[in-house]
Amino acid sequence: MGTPEFAVATLGSLLMNGFNVVGVVTVPDKPSGRGKKITKSAIKEFAEFSPLPIMQPGNLKNAEFIFNLSKLNADVFIVVAFRMLPEVIWKMPASGTINLHASLLPHYRGAAPINHAIMNGESTTGVTTFFIDDKIDTGNILLREEIQIFPFENAGDLHDRLMKQGARLVISTLASIAENRIDPQPQSKFLKSGEIPKTAPKIHPENCIIDWNNDPVKIHNFIRGLAPYPGAKSSLREGSETLSFKIFESQPEMKDHKYKPGSIISDGKHFLRIACRNGYVNITNIQLEGKKRLNIVEFLKGYKIANYIIPVS
Repeated sequence: MGTPEFAVATLGSLLMNGFNVVGVVTVPDKPSGRGKKITKSAIKEFAEFSPLPIMQPGNLKNAEFIFNLSKLNADVFIVVAFRMLPEVIWKMPASGTINLHASLLPHYRGAAPINHAIMNGESTTGVTTFFIDDKIDTGNILLREEIQIFPFENAGDLHDRLMKQGARLVISTLASIAENRIDPQPQSKFLKSGEIPKTAPKIHPENCIIDWNNDPVKIHNFIRGLAPYPGAKSSLREGSETLSFKIFESQPEMKDHKYKPGSIISDGKHFLRIACRNGYVNITNIQLEGKKRLNIVEFLKGYKIANYIIPVS
């Protein structure tokens, strides 16, 4: 059961390792983009290259869907980036329903664990398999594997590495279950005394606006945690004209200065840095709204930004 590209690696790994996959469950096709073209989920596009039956329920509580799912007689359900399942489904398989999550649970439960780990400046994260229960990302842990986050790695880079590592962890988890050598552990065992789990809620457009009152490292982490999607946003203003833009690559620079946060410093040719608390953020890759992404040299060739300011509250 899955939807996006992150789930494709796991399905492919199951097939390549000889597991008897009896069906695929994903979301219904839906219109997207300006032309409202009907699009399929990444999992469906992949599964269509195989003879696997594909189910696309609009309602997971639909009686016909539940009946057809039960007829598959699956030993275990594997869930990767899908929807919250009703109890009648996750309790169906004899060996349980396993979820792959892109963090070291119990930290970063929620829809955007990869983004939030980078935005918070973490140096490590990982993948976890666990048994689904009646809450979101709270079930007993089966296996966990840690991975390093590199200083200039963005969310897209980390996504691709975790996708592959997660697929391998699912295979290890299934092998351990089949051989009866796994001991599910409550998530509380992975917390220090008094420690509160960090969360990873869904990211909305209003959560993507850069606060130039923060320090350079925090802003840099914010930018790379939202790159390449949905992108960290800000705006330039000259009089009544406002230019919205996204920043995809940056370099932090800790340095004392007397500029107000949001002040633009540039030679108009080679560099553009924006002042913030205790330093600057050097912009190396930028995209104006409705335009294509450009490195900063290309951007400065086409846009004279000397009279623009960044409005900062």
